Amino acid sequence: MLMQGVRGARWQNDGQLHLTLRFIGEVEPRPAEDIAMALEGVSVPAFEIALDGIGFFERKGRPSALWAGIAPSDSLKKLQAKIERCCRRVGLDVEHRNFLPHITIARLNASTGPIENFLEHNAGLVGPNFAVGEFHLFESHLGRAGAHYESIARYPLNAKG
Repeated sequence: MLMQGVRGARWQNDGQLHLTLRFIGEVEPRPAEDIAMALEGVSVPAFEIALDGIGFFERKGRPSALWAGIAPSDSLKKLQAKIERCCRRVGLDVEHRNFLPHITIARLNASTGPIENFLEHNAGLVGPNFAVGEFHLFESHLGRAGAHYESIARYPLNAKG
């Protein structure tokens, strides 16, 4: 089982696992509605992706999150680029971070145990292909246990592309 082996890690539950295609941040209700409507115009065929690799993010020189990577996918890049263009059309600033497709599996803090053994043990992570037939617009609610994500709009992929 992948999601274990680091003392004090806050492992994400299945309902919180997601691949972020574009971080939008906090917006007022009207721009949020504009974003939701603009995303309805994103049209790409359904496709498959697979897990590939393991890694971590740092904040101020300390590991802050563990993630499972996604194998390179032209279809995923195309979907992400179309979503980025929609966001820019409705007035959002350009996303300056490079797109690194991943699924965050654990949040870490200063008291979290070492991650080196976990990284070494899972370095060869690969998974079978799985279908991507839709994407969602999520709203994040911060709470005592961290962020809780709520899907506020669902966008099915299609064969039109």
